[in-house]
Amino acid sequence: MTKESKALRVLIVDDEVIIADSLASILKDKGFAATAAYNGEQALELAPTVEPDVLLSDVVMPGISGTELALRLIRLLPSCRVVLYSSIAVVTNLLKAPGATDYPFKLLAKPIHPDDLIAHLMS
Repeated sequence: MTKESKALRVLIVDDEVIIADSLASILKDKGFAATAAYNGEQALELAPTVEPDVLLSDVVMPGISGTELALRLIRLLPSCRVVLYSSIAVVTNLLKAPGATDYPFKLLAKPIHPDDLIAHLMS
């Protein structure tokens, strides 16, 4: 990301605080405007203020799941792209299922290298 370009705003949501904060730190170091939230409810509260270009969220969280959050956020901010990630085998298998490209969001298996994650955020 060049200094002349507007920083891509990313709302990171993970119920594991260390993961959310680590991802926010990595993305900020790479020039993104990253904000961490620790559950779906907090993300929905922050979204109107943050106005993210991209939602980056874990799938499996207590309360509002990442997929439910994604669908709700898309209704709230239709231009927001969504990238979900999970290490849960069932979700990982969805990546290989027929029609997996029909989701209105990207679905990534973790762990994912930060360079690969950034490539997905930029595409």
